[in-house]
Amino acid sequence: MTDFCSVVHFAVDTDEAYMTTKLDGDKTFFLPFNKGNKHGKGNPELPKGETGHRTNYLWNEVFTRESLANIIQHFVRLDGKKKDSLQTKTLFFPRYHQLDVVRKIIADASKKGVGQTYLIQHSAGSGKSNSITWAAYQLIETYPEDENVPGNRGIEQPLFDSVIVVTDRRLLDKQIRDNIADFSEVKNITAPAYSSKELRASLEEGKKIIITTIQKFPFIIDGIADLSEKRFAVIIDEAHSSQSGSAHDSMNTAMGQQVNEEDELDAQDKIVAAMQSRKIRGNASYLAFTATPKPITIEKFGIPKSEGTGKDVFHLYSMKQAIEEGFILDVLANYTTLKSYYEIEKSVEDNPLFDSTKAQKKLRSYVEQHQQTINTKAEIILDHFIPNIVNKKKLKGKAKAMVITQSIESAIRYYKALQNILKDKGHPFKIAIAFSGSKKVDGIEYTEAEMNGFAEKDTKDKFNEDDYRILVVANKYLTGFDQPKLCAMYVDKKLQGVLAVQALSRLNRSANKLAKKTEDLFVLDFFNSTNDIKTSFDPFYTATSLSEATDVNVLHELKEVLDDVGVYEWTEVENFNEKFFNKEDAQVLSPIIERAAERFVSELELEDDEKADFKIKAKQFVKIYGQMAAIMPFEILEWEKLFWFLKFLVPKLPVRPDALEGLDELLESIDLSTYGLERVRLNEAIDLDESESEVDPQNPNPRGAHGGEEDHDPLDLIIQSFNERWFQGWEATPENQRVKFISLTKSIQAHPDFQQKVLENSDEQNKNLAFQKILDDVMSKQRKQELDLYRLYAKDDAFKVAFFDTMKRMSSLK
Repeated sequence: MTDFCSVVHFAVDTDEAYMTTKLDGDKTFFLPFNKGNKHGKGNPELPKGETGHRTNYLWNEVFTRESLANIIQHFVRLDGKKKDSLQTKTLFFPRYHQLDVVRKIIADASKKGVGQTYLIQHSAGSGKSNSITWAAYQLIETYPEDENVPGNRGIEQPLFDSVIVVTDRRLLDKQIRDNIADFSEVKNITAPAYSSKELRASLEEGKKIIITTIQKFPFIIDGIADLSEKRFAVIIDEAHSSQSGSAHDSMNTAMGQQVNEEDELDAQDKIVAAMQSRKIRGNASYLAFTATPKPITIEKFGIPKSEGTGKDVFHLYSMKQAIEEGFILDVLANYTTLKSYYEIEKSVEDNPLFDSTKAQKKLRSYVEQHQQTINTKAEIILDHFIPNIVNKKKLKGKAKAMVITQSIESAIRYYKALQNILKDKGHPFKIAIAFSGSKKVDGIEYTEAEMNGFAEKDTKDKFNEDDYRILVVANKYLTGFDQPKLCAMYVDKKLQGVLAVQALSRLNRSANKLAKKTEDLFVLDFFNSTNDIKTSFDPFYTATSLSEATDVNVLHELKEVLDDVGVYEWTEVENFNEKFFNKEDAQVLSPIIERAAERFVSELELEDDEKADFKIKAKQFVKIYGQMAAIMPFEILEWEKLFWFLKFLVPKLPVRPDALEGLDELLESIDLSTYGLERVRLNEAIDLDESESEVDPQNPNPRGAHGGEEDHDPLDLIIQSFNERWFQGWEATPENQRVKFISLTKSIQAHPDFQQKVLENSDEQNKNLAFQKILDDVMSKQRKQELDLYRLYAKDDAFKVAFFDTMKRMSSLK
């Protein structure tokens, strides 16, 4: 049989199965077709008492007549243009987990009807776009099992009028439309919808599959006709990133029960209607795909556990299995951490008092974002990237890196530091920066477009060009950015939880054409420990479930505390809601809010910490209720009224930034005298926990601004404590260190080559080379007197870079 006449080829033994749709001699690439074993690769052992092999599911589930007919009709497709020859087209055949999840969704919907939720935890590398395509296509042809199924309109009528696919990725909507066109004999059943007008038109025209982006989905509720009489399946790509905030509220409102405008409803009815509109509606089923489900996502979309309380995912293809099967790379296999050490000194004669805890945090932030500090880190980044990535021609000479920074200001400083170093090296490659909006640093206004020299919308495409090798970011591009050429990441930002997994996973995209392997990946982390990263990744490595339901009592507690302060009177809350839901003008609503704000500002004579405490708790109430309203099985009218009142009141409540009190004076009172980096972990593989993870629900305890008694210490004690914590690696007292730095500086300045080759040299590169030689000479002569210092200088590259920078500055070169 010739290859283009066959659908798929299997290679099977007693334990594992592999498949390919194209035989090409020794270039044939087989994909695993296994169920997974303990959330990893392979197949599970047979249940006790059963006989046969681990691969008998092929004959029992996949190779039956009915199953093969279903696969050929609903899964197999040829990808390519109509004019392409059959041999040049790519034939798609589902992997086992794709086949399994779609069939289970269809079977469950047919049995349980409309109004269900499905949380699908599929790792990157799972082929999620194809899974969504297959699910969308088959859901429009799903029929109820019998006439008792909820939402059915007869067993001969499909359950769903339309399937709506909501995605953050514009590429996915085109891919789904193209894939559906390949499947369906009926033309024009899909439609994109990038505006409320297009979405409404598509629904009224009876389009079966409507693809939209989450940014365009929050259409206005008014004008959407009779949606509550229709039945929908809503497929959400990356549920957690798009299912928080007003966008999701608008989506649920549009899918929910609509009030006839002719009906006379009082304010309470309208409030209840608005509250219900944020709930997942009974006329729609929701299918949420994500690799990293948060607790609130599991609670919204998960299914009840078979035993005990809490919720589970509906279907799982784990990160562990994706890594072991080779579909993504292990970003934690080559992780290096550096620990900063530094010393500060007083620059004023007096000794002012500061809150010690706040001062320590402020000092660390000051040091880590200081231009001198960033210059040192930038040198370390390029000292690694150029010889180890660029010069070794990783990924066939196309390898790229991302630098993740703490803030937009830090990103700008990093970009400038890297550019200066690259200028001295003759600009061997280009770098780009990504941040939103504009930012003023050192009195100069910066934008992404101005710094890059091209439009912000072009950054992603420009970075894909071979000339660009490093992208500097703060928050932008940490999620949803696919660039297979990325193989190195330099992290100078606190990463935790889902953000840590999403950010570091920018590296895990495989690139077979570039021969990208796990060994090519490298992470250098200036900020986080390996334990921090392990804690973030563990919940998502295998299976994630929710331990118990969210405790709504926290809202009772918050409301009670807020009521007692006296900022608002309940009659004002009632009055505001009545006018708000009757759509009265803002000029009518504003005085009600202003009255409460005036009490907060002056009439109640609240202390600054009491004001901060009230505002924090009010913001908590709005955030928690906004998240929980969609999943609460009951409705409390007072909570809904307070939610809307506080939503408008909070922005009107001025609070003095207590955390910064007096700390500007602190930064004016100190200088950074020493900075260096000490390697803590070198190329370490972080081993993740293979057991299933159970996360706790979002039960934030009511918190406020009251932190107890503040501990105020003199500046010199704060500096001493700070230096004892952060300046490590050189066993000498701060005073001895300072004396030795001064002595070494004098020796450098007395060197016979210093004046001519350093001070009077205008060539920066030659000047640095000359200074390095002088420093080596001086250190060699000091070897016996300063053995500990010399060992650090000779053996620790990070210390050497920091020491070089410090001595250069002290010799008046900076």
